[in-house]
Amino acid sequence: MAVSSTKTSIPPEFADAARDETSLRRFLHGLPGVDQVGVEQRAAGLATRSIKKASKMWAIDMAISMVDLTTLEGADTAGKVRSLCAKARRPDPERPDVPHVAAVCVYPDMVETAVAEVTGTGVGVASVATAFPSGRSSMRIKIADTEMAVEAGATEIDMVIDRGAFLSGHYGQVFDEIRTIKHACGDAHLKVILETGELATYDNVRRASWLALLAGGDFIKTSTGKVSPAATLPVTHVMLQAVHDWHAATDELRGVKPAGGIRTTKDAIRYLVAVQEVAGPQWLDPQLFRFGASSLLNDLLMQRRTQLEGNYSGPDYVTVD
Repeated sequence: MAVSSTKTSIPPEFADAARDETSLRRFLHGLPGVDQVGVEQRAAGLATRSIKKASKMWAIDMAISMVDLTTLEGADTAGKVRSLCAKARRPDPERPDVPHVAAVCVYPDMVETAVAEVTGTGVGVASVATAFPSGRSSMRIKIADTEMAVEAGATEIDMVIDRGAFLSGHYGQVFDEIRTIKHACGDAHLKVILETGELATYDNVRRASWLALLAGGDFIKTSTGKVSPAATLPVTHVMLQAVHDWHAATDELRGVKPAGGIRTTKDAIRYLVAVQEVAGPQWLDPQLFRFGASSLLNDLLMQRRTQLEGNYSGPDYVTVD
């Protein structure tokens, strides 16, 4: 059992589901409906779990190693990206035992700068693409956006789906777009952003998750971080269940990335509990679960120091983004 490769072939178990638009619609609308009350109650219940101090240290380090440290602002500069990469490599310069983060996430024109800073460190470079965050552009532009990032050295691409097409029921169009971008990624892994805050229902989140998995997405991601609500625990439960069920049917492991609004260590631990209980312990791995975040890392570092030193470390003790 391995993390999905760059192959875009559909597992034989689901070949018929993606044969044509009618088959795709029949498959997606044939998925079991999401019990809204049930998923929200379970998410709330798991969020109340407490963990012991030893487990908390492990959880903090695991969460740090799962962070995609992100800057996606119009005012981004090469200097800002270099500083972000320095923090990604050594999150707490005074404590070399702190793990590096999973990746830095930047716009395509900043990929080359990021690659120069993290090559050989184990930190990946993710780039948003496909006319992020709206996805409103031609396929020619979306492909060029992706290819530019990959040619600059991005190891991961975070694409956005066309939510207008999805909500209009044009599932085949969204499916074809994901497969096209997957091909353009080459060896880079593809994260498919569903923008769940715009999908309105849990049933739509489940359908979009399965659509992205069928089309070859290596990860399904909640949000761009530019739309509210962004990541929520119930939505992440639905997506974790999708990758769990996909693995049960195909033996392929695909990942999940909640992004936007996850700011505290308490939040991160709640998500890790959800990963353990909904998808399974195999997903407690940066190759299969990520946090799209910027401020989260600061709180994780402060809480880590608190666990080790016995007193709360304020923000003056870590670099603030």
